[in-house]
Amino acid sequence: MTGTRTILCFGDSNTWGADPQNRGVRFPADVRWTGVLRKELGDGYDIVEEGLPGRTTVWADPIDGIMSGKEYWPTCLLSHRPLDLVVIMLGTNDLKERFSVSALDIAMSTLSLAGLVKTTFSRPGITIVPQVLILVPPPIKETGLFAGMFKGGEEKSKQLGEAFAMLSPYTDASIMDVSTVIVSSEADGIHFEAEQHRKLGSAVAEKIKSMLVEE
Repeated sequence: MTGTRTILCFGDSNTWGADPQNRGVRFPADVRWTGVLRKELGDGYDIVEEGLPGRTTVWADPIDGIMSGKEYWPTCLLSHRPLDLVVIMLGTNDLKERFSVSALDIAMSTLSLAGLVKTTFSRPGITIVPQVLILVPPPIKETGLFAGMFKGGEEKSKQLGEAFAMLSPYTDASIMDVSTVIVSSEADGIHFEAEQHRKLGSAVAEKIKSMLVEE
């Protein structure tokens, strides 16, 4: 491999690394799935973490403010270029009752972010357009502190895999349903325990290796 390959991981609190056992606490860098990914890929890869608790795909949050991933997306992409690969894992916060959107809406919104990658990089002076990997988040559980906020979200979250599969023919992005690899915590129903971060980081590393093979 020639040079360093840069991978941008764009997500919400599960990319930020929220500890489900301790509200407001962030897992250490080497525990977060992005840190595991960095270790698994080894030398020659630079991992950029862009995780924001509360971030949605495209929806403006009337309570928490500037949480729309779409609003920040072009700026984020251009500030970190050149990029070889973009990993998007969003949709969990879209399940909040306040947004009243379907699983299909969430899948379409995520694919719209993937489509913006090519649009954003289609400008003079930019020669590298990154590949896109979408991670479909695992189902949530309506339990604990977040149960009321995510009322009705558990059932919709179980439909996400099917919704993304239905739309996969209409995108150039690779799609990986991580519900086959990890589960959400029983503690708060939303975030990932440390062991799940380890599993996710390892699985994503294998997927990325298959995407960024030498030509």
